[in-house]
Amino acid sequence: MLEFPRSLRGAAVAVTTLALLAVVPAVSSTAASPAVGAATGFTSYEAESGTLGGGAAVTSVTSAPATPYSSPELEASGHAHVRLGSTGQSVRWTNTTGRPISFLNVRASIPDAPSGGGLTATLNLYVDGTFRQALNLNSKQSWVYEGNNNYNTSDNQNPADGNPRVFWDEAHTFVTGTPIPAGASFSLQKDAANSASFYDLDVIDAENPPAPLAQPADSISITSCGAVADNTPTNGSGSGQAPDSGPAIQNCIDQAQAQGRVLWIPPGTFYVKGTAGLHAQGITIAGAGQWYSTVYRDVPVPNSTPLAALFSVTSCTVRDFHIDANSVSRSTVGGDGGAMDTTGTNWSASGIWSQHTMSGFWASGTGGTVRNSRLTSIWADGINVNNVALGADTGNNLTVTDNFVRGTGDDAIAVNSVAYNTNGDGSRTYYHPMTGATVRNNTSIAPWGGKGVAVYGGSGHQVTGNHVSDTARYIGLGAGRFGVNGDDLRSATVTGNTVLRSGGNAYSQGQPALHVGNGGDGQNTGIVDQVTVTGNTVSDSLYDAIGFSASTNTLLRNNTVTTPGRNGVVIAPPFYPAPTGSATITGNTLTGLKPGATAYANNSAGFTASLSGNSWEGGTTPTGPYGGTPAAVPGTVQAENYDTGGQGVAYNVGSVNGNGTAYRSDGVDLEATSDTGGGWNLGWTGAGQWFRHTVDVAAAGRYSVGLRLAAPAAVTGALHLSDASGADLSGAVNVPATGGWQSWTTVTANVTLPAGRQVLTIRQDSGGWNLNQLTFTASGGNPAPTDLAAGRPTGESSHTNGYPASNLTDGNRNSYWESADNSFPQWAQVDLGSARSIGRVVLRLPAGWGARTQTLTVQGSTDGAVFSTLKATASYTWDPATDNTVSIGLPASAQRFLRVTVTANTGWPAGQLSEFQVWSP
Repeated sequence: MLEFPRSLRGAAVAVTTLALLAVVPAVSSTAASPAVGAATGFTSYEAESGTLGGGAAVTSVTSAPATPYSSPELEASGHAHVRLGSTGQSVRWTNTTGRPISFLNVRASIPDAPSGGGLTATLNLYVDGTFRQALNLNSKQSWVYEGNNNYNTSDNQNPADGNPRVFWDEAHTFVTGTPIPAGASFSLQKDAANSASFYDLDVIDAENPPAPLAQPADSISITSCGAVADNTPTNGSGSGQAPDSGPAIQNCIDQAQAQGRVLWIPPGTFYVKGTAGLHAQGITIAGAGQWYSTVYRDVPVPNSTPLAALFSVTSCTVRDFHIDANSVSRSTVGGDGGAMDTTGTNWSASGIWSQHTMSGFWASGTGGTVRNSRLTSIWADGINVNNVALGADTGNNLTVTDNFVRGTGDDAIAVNSVAYNTNGDGSRTYYHPMTGATVRNNTSIAPWGGKGVAVYGGSGHQVTGNHVSDTARYIGLGAGRFGVNGDDLRSATVTGNTVLRSGGNAYSQGQPALHVGNGGDGQNTGIVDQVTVTGNTVSDSLYDAIGFSASTNTLLRNNTVTTPGRNGVVIAPPFYPAPTGSATITGNTLTGLKPGATAYANNSAGFTASLSGNSWEGGTTPTGPYGGTPAAVPGTVQAENYDTGGQGVAYNVGSVNGNGTAYRSDGVDLEATSDTGGGWNLGWTGAGQWFRHTVDVAAAGRYSVGLRLAAPAAVTGALHLSDASGADLSGAVNVPATGGWQSWTTVTANVTLPAGRQVLTIRQDSGGWNLNQLTFTASGGNPAPTDLAAGRPTGESSHTNGYPASNLTDGNRNSYWESADNSFPQWAQVDLGSARSIGRVVLRLPAGWGARTQTLTVQGSTDGAVFSTLKATASYTWDPATDNTVSIGLPASAQRFLRVTVTANTGWPAGQLSEFQVWSP
């Protein structure tokens, strides 16, 4: 690839998108964090959105694939690319980042050699029409073939077999000379000196990296142990003259472990030759930045020795370097091993750029995080968190956040809970099911051989705010179980994600863009239960937008589907059987359905789906508070005033038994009551039934709930109250014997509620009782207020050198956000998840920092788009004498997004904060 393979960190980027059949305007901007996806330090310019010159042409996907094979446009981001096929052809962009561009990463394709194995060639870069430099490209690590019974393999490099795939590779370099100024044009042009017969261009990432990081105090440099850099550009293969630094690096790792010191990888490219990897435990491994420090694995090819990962690390912190390799296929013979396998407790990987390896991260253990990393041109999985890596048997509370993944040969990001593996002697090794994985605000683009985001088995997983686009063959986002030896999926929440131009025709299956069920990988076995899919956007799917196979208790609510390539929502589409199952499908919106397509279809007689409030139904009752106004808390909530929306949305009942049709037309389990005040009560209770009530809580705190209940006989564990996420608020409520169905008493429970509008659910755990009303009163023992921003997602205008805005809400005062230097104004914000009553923000810096004054403004927003000023621009001083803490009172209001914009800082030429707390009035 290009010289000096490096990394990323920094400000925001929104990925350019285009409709399936049309070319759209270019470019992302670093001015604001994207609504979904990773915040990165580069801007992506799609080739098809540039200005074409000399007869260059765009090729794009114009219809769903009719074959199971690939094409360059199908594997491209945006499903489109530009070809420079003749001398003088070019594509030009304008630097709209508002800052200089000193580093470029190009996703491109040049032809294979006639007999395979790849070529090298250059392509010329111009700035404002003047030649600047020749960029090195190659096709050594691309182009495999599927013809002649090689379908879906990734190691056949014989062009005579036909049906090629893996067209794209990524190359990067620093810009020679002066960085490209803001507002200047830059272009790639095929000149006479550029020898490839064609250059297909997909996307170019532009950025301005910070200076290299300095060596940390109390660290050991690998050069002190004998490691020697060779900075000759690799361009698809290693340098034969480069020394093998592997033994020296391992020696330094051993010393760092023995002495409790940091291992330092200075700027330069350091080779690890042969088939051995590196092993570390309990240390920090740090580099000068992903653009500067590279560890390059050079394996003799063809290779016959199975490879472990280049790095196998346990309970380590790794950060700020680049991993590359000379592998030429996804196989042992092609020299393909992983970049990093990790396990242990509370491990961390951040600021790592991986390329040309089997996987980026193969990770298990407890409490680990992959953050702010970049993975491009990976042969298999990008980030796979699991319960088996490095011999572990657990995978609990693992987090994948703010990572950018493009061009993987398997799943870009996967949660992979394995039940067992079969050993060579036929015995089995069993593993604990995974719990609590979080996949949040990542960007997954153009996997050519897998899903964008996949959840396979376990429970309690959260998949939120991710951008998934341009899968070439498979489902974009899937929740299910993997294989006969995978764990059942017992619960997962999939919310606020965007899935664009996804799905595919692998094995001629016409796979959906978003899928829930157990058949997504052909095994059609196991349990998939309690998957909640809410608030997602699925646009321009290649085939069906949303598909179900066998699964139970799925909630598909308030999702937006636009312009599906085939149908909208389909239960049991071809190749995805659903002989049994259940789902609630409510409040979903579908637009742009093509003639002859179906908005909704259930092809299974054994799959029960409850529909209400979906746009394609027409005339159905929308979900919401009964009477249009939420019940006030403190106050009384009448049991019969459950929300509108119907079965499976506002309530779930086994049968309609009530006689209260005079009050509500559904007549669900209502009867006239003899309790004081009269009216109606809820009856015919039964295990598994529930009723939702929308309430408006005046102030966060602890509330006493008086439940008016009647029961002929005592019922233990009769009910409990839960919030919208299903969390138990009250614990089990027991009902005493009152003497009859209309003999009433009050039973008291306690709940803690946040302020604002929310949904409470009365969950019937055992039957045999009636309920009239619930009276909420403020409890004298209200808990101390809580920081509403704790653990919440963040956004930023920029960050520098591994100090992203996500540090503001991570609970660690010593981690901090720092914006790009010398580029005011800069801002950071927190997303509270919903509009909350707010009264002040508390902004902190690390306790040991010296005093400084920052000038800032505080703004709020309910939608993340339009912000209003809550506190006018003023200067505030952080002083260690006052705990480096500033508290800013705000007018009482309801806000979802809180933003602090910094315009000056006496202590450093950037915005700096370590904690961004938000408190109720």
